[in-house]
Amino acid sequence: MPEVSSSPAKPKSAPQKAMEKLGLVRDIDLALHLPLRYEDETRLTPILQAHEGQVVQCEGLVIECRIELRGRRQLLVRIEDETGAELLLRFIHFYPSHQKTMAVGNRIRVRGELRAGFFGREMVHPTFKAVGDDTPLASALTPVYPSSASLPQAYLRKAVAAGLRRAPLEETLPAGIVPAGLPSLREALDFLHHPPPEAQLATLEDHSHPAWQRLKFEELLAQQISQLQAQRERARLQAPALVGRRGGLHEQLLAALPFGLTGAQQRVGEEIAQDLARPQPMHRLLQGDVGAGKTVVAALAAAVAIDAGWQCALMAPTEILAEQHFRKLLGWLEPLGLKVAWLTGSVKGKVRQKMIDAAADGSAQLVIGTHAVIEDKVKFAKLGLAIIDEQHRFGVAQRLALRKKLASMALEPHMLMMSATPIPRTLAMTYFADLDVSTIDELPPGRTPIVTKVFADGRRDNVIDRIRDEVETRSAQVYWVCPLIEESEALDLKNAIETHAELSAALPGRSVGLLHGRMKPAEKAAVMAEFSAGRMSVLVATTVIEVGVDVPNASLMVIEHAERFGLSQLHQLRGRVGRGAVASVCVLIYTGPLSQTGKDRLKAMAETNDGFEIARRDLDIRGPGEFMGSRQSGAELLRFADLQEDAPLLQAARKLAPMLLDRHAAAARRHVERWLGTKAEFLKA
Repeated sequence: MPEVSSSPAKPKSAPQKAMEKLGLVRDIDLALHLPLRYEDETRLTPILQAHEGQVVQCEGLVIECRIELRGRRQLLVRIEDETGAELLLRFIHFYPSHQKTMAVGNRIRVRGELRAGFFGREMVHPTFKAVGDDTPLASALTPVYPSSASLPQAYLRKAVAAGLRRAPLEETLPAGIVPAGLPSLREALDFLHHPPPEAQLATLEDHSHPAWQRLKFEELLAQQISQLQAQRERARLQAPALVGRRGGLHEQLLAALPFGLTGAQQRVGEEIAQDLARPQPMHRLLQGDVGAGKTVVAALAAAVAIDAGWQCALMAPTEILAEQHFRKLLGWLEPLGLKVAWLTGSVKGKVRQKMIDAAADGSAQLVIGTHAVIEDKVKFAKLGLAIIDEQHRFGVAQRLALRKKLASMALEPHMLMMSATPIPRTLAMTYFADLDVSTIDELPPGRTPIVTKVFADGRRDNVIDRIRDEVETRSAQVYWVCPLIEESEALDLKNAIETHAELSAALPGRSVGLLHGRMKPAEKAAVMAEFSAGRMSVLVATTVIEVGVDVPNASLMVIEHAERFGLSQLHQLRGRVGRGAVASVCVLIYTGPLSQTGKDRLKAMAETNDGFEIARRDLDIRGPGEFMGSRQSGAELLRFADLQEDAPLLQAARKLAPMLLDRHAAAARRHVERWLGTKAEFLKA
């Protein structure tokens, strides 16, 4: 029996830990870790020919090396090149090894920005190295990689070069698939890591070079193949065919509603009903602007499922939103004889067990709640339809868990995902290529447009005066939203509490409520009930009111420190007003100076109420990875491609994906594995 070593594993160095943190574990990870920019160390510039403000590389003999103690302690080194011109090198931070390398008589090569100093030309903290008379220059541009403080560029360059040599970069794609004029993957990566001196830096920096195009095409193709695989795998699964009875719940609910459906609601309702009638699982995204009436469409879908003898579950990301759905659906469905169960974190003890039992024995035909719906203890007798509201706020694991609630019957539930953040077309083609998308592109009649005004913080008193006017003369109701300060929940709470006190003092005799994340669910519900009933004039809240809150009489929304909010979040908050016939106003108060991104957001809000235009601008500002939220569960699926600029490559990838899967299945599988690995699983949720 071989002897087992008991010696502990060698501890990892700081650079090794930093590399793991950056996700640089496999050789392919290193090969795909591309430079941010390049430095030109392929040529020397005589000191006399260098211009101020230029980044240049010079070489010369050290003629002076001394430490100066006047003012800050500094290392001053003077070099002279063959023309007799001198250059001063100034180091504020230095080590004894620096003095050794740059001792008088040594030849050194330095690179940095040339400045005009008091004692002539100088460089501050240039890069340097000792050289001999015949030390060759670099043969390619020097890459500068994304890194961290504990990961020196020299270490990273060596690691990447080694990974690039070892990485399996053989061609996975059959001949004729890659667009003409693009290099092989190996050639593309070799070029991008070590471009020749004559390379056009502009085409490298704007990612238009053919080497970049090859990487983008490969990445987009892998993503499209993965989406198509997920779609085909789902088509092979079985789901219950849900068809409502003539004169059944669906028709009864339509007849009982106190309003008529818009044309858009009718259209998407029919799309959903057709999906539910098929024996394959529906996987549909229902998107529509704030206030477009998605909830009633979801209720009609639930009625079809329940009428067919199956249960429905509706999951929302917050308790306030779940409760809004609960109240609406209860009001619509309970008079029709349906039993609705309510499951959230705040439902405890015997009441909770009663709800769980009702879901398990099938007596609760509809279960509404938060993440509590997907807990292991919660079982369904016959889950036929799962509805997820604000789907982008749930992680992949949570969506998969809801799907598996019917797995014991070898059937999948139908999935309807709802989003009030419309998905721009380019994003839908890429990240949601496996989904069917229904869009409610029409608002219910009677909604008044919301006027959005942007004010600097200095006009806060004027805003409070306007609130006093609105409350006193028109009995208006007002939201005042304080930002969520992620770094400090205590600061966030303090801000909300101080604002509440300020507005209470400014509005004597009027009820001013406070709503924040630290309150107990029962307290939140009580405050919301007062505001909804019209007994409260002003509600000071953190972003817990972002979605789902529906108070038609509320006509003024004030958002403080608006520059701290994302564009889609600002639009969601604004959507809490303008829900009745009263003209509504949204006031955005910002604290300057604003970044360019902040200016772009506030400008977009002032210019349009259209959620689809807001979404398009949000995508431009933030990019797809951040816009998508948890579809990727924090892992970006596209690192190199740009959805707007690379639309032709995306179209080519969409066209080729089915052909590759049909005719070259093994090659398609290898290609997806190389580019996505386990990330491909994210697309199945």
